[in-house]
Amino acid sequence: MSKGITSKNEDYSQWYNDIVIKADLAEHSSVKGCMVIKPYGYSIWEKIQAVLDQKFKDTGHSNAYFPLFIPKSYFSKEASHVEGFATECAVVTHYRLKNDGNGNIIVDETAKLEEELIVRPTSETIIWNTYKGWIQSYRDLPLLINQWANVVRWEMRTRLFLRTTEFLWQEGHTAHSTAQEAVEETERMLDVYADFAENWMGVPVVKGMKTANERFAGALETYCIEALMQDGKALQAGTSHFLGQNFAKAFDVKFTNKEGKIEHVWATSWGVSTRLMGALIMAHSDDAGLVLPPKLAPIQVVIVPIYKGDEELNKISAFVDELMPKLKKLGISVKYDDRDTQRPGFKFAEYELKGVPVRLAIGGRDLENGTVELARRDTREKQTVIQEGLDIHIAQLLEEIQTNIYNKAFQFREEHTTAANSYDEFKELLDGKAGFISAHWDGTPETEQKIKEETKATIRCIPLNNKLEDGVCIYSGKPSKQRVLFARAY
Repeated sequence: MSKGITSKNEDYSQWYNDIVIKADLAEHSSVKGCMVIKPYGYSIWEKIQAVLDQKFKDTGHSNAYFPLFIPKSYFSKEASHVEGFATECAVVTHYRLKNDGNGNIIVDETAKLEEELIVRPTSETIIWNTYKGWIQSYRDLPLLINQWANVVRWEMRTRLFLRTTEFLWQEGHTAHSTAQEAVEETERMLDVYADFAENWMGVPVVKGMKTANERFAGALETYCIEALMQDGKALQAGTSHFLGQNFAKAFDVKFTNKEGKIEHVWATSWGVSTRLMGALIMAHSDDAGLVLPPKLAPIQVVIVPIYKGDEELNKISAFVDELMPKLKKLGISVKYDDRDTQRPGFKFAEYELKGVPVRLAIGGRDLENGTVELARRDTREKQTVIQEGLDIHIAQLLEEIQTNIYNKAFQFREEHTTAANSYDEFKELLDGKAGFISAHWDGTPETEQKIKEETKATIRCIPLNNKLEDGVCIYSGKPSKQRVLFARAY
């Protein structure tokens, strides 16, 4: 099997695209800017969904679904919100097609909508218009709702999983009786995202707050998790927003508190998307293909028989028939690939490309010796192991692989996080050793914008665990009390 994957050191962008296509994760659609997520890619997304969905439910949230179409007037009610999304909105203006008499299908000009509908770029407006009818008293709070949905943000430059016109995500929207409760919710969900990124995806993240320039449109504060990819660029892996009372006031969502006083509720929203698939690929994969953390791998173990004749295959299959239930009992997903249409070498390359964490190869001599050949995807190491206790050995190995994948990514981030104490040093680091740059900033949007324009680096976040220290801004020379994280980003 010829993989034909471009080396990531040669062309990182093409390497990424090659893996997405050749590992059968997704492909470009005939609809410009949109993608088709293929079954193998979608099975990874389903595992991401399942874990996160349970985490949401464990923290008291319920799933609901809201309309894909949003009346244009709703966006006008929250000025900063509509300004943030205005250039990305797809607009529905008509509701019917007709035949023009020459065999062509055209828009029926008489079927114009009284009010244009916006195809959902995010759901704050439609949800807060709905919440007005759901919330009257403090007894109705907190209201903790999550939605799994698709959204549309019109993109000129698209890239599979990372930036497409339509993508899949979840969006949480909650209502609270006090600002403190809403802030606690915002921070709680950020912790949920960070835990998932690190302990399931194997991707270390920095928890922080966005600057005013980078804040979500309509939010008072935006919290985020930032990850570092193998090309030294940052990727925002999740966000959680404290919306204050902005949307409650815009849609007149009030409640009667315990003292009988009428107040506007306090709000949050938070979300992650199929962009996590891009993070998963770019944080771990290599020139041989996808590398998946075992917890999110659709197939954790694949077994490939190597045989001569049906008699030998039957003996191998009998052994596999005993092994597979043991693995499944331990919660391990396993596939036995006994196809006779492909040679073992082809299968080895295929599962390596698809990032299956553990591969077992079993031949006639292995049966005689009571052994199997075991290959692990993260290190590409092979070893011969005994068949006795193989299920326990594999379970322990999967945990080891999960830890190793995280540790490797963590070490990379540590090696590519550097402090800069001057603007010249900052620019030199950007041109050479890419990654996170920790530097002082004077806190002004103007300085942040000038740095972005001159270097294409943005402030990814103000880390939550920041230590206060006296310094001066690398650009303006003005006093600063803490460092922030800069990087070029996706």
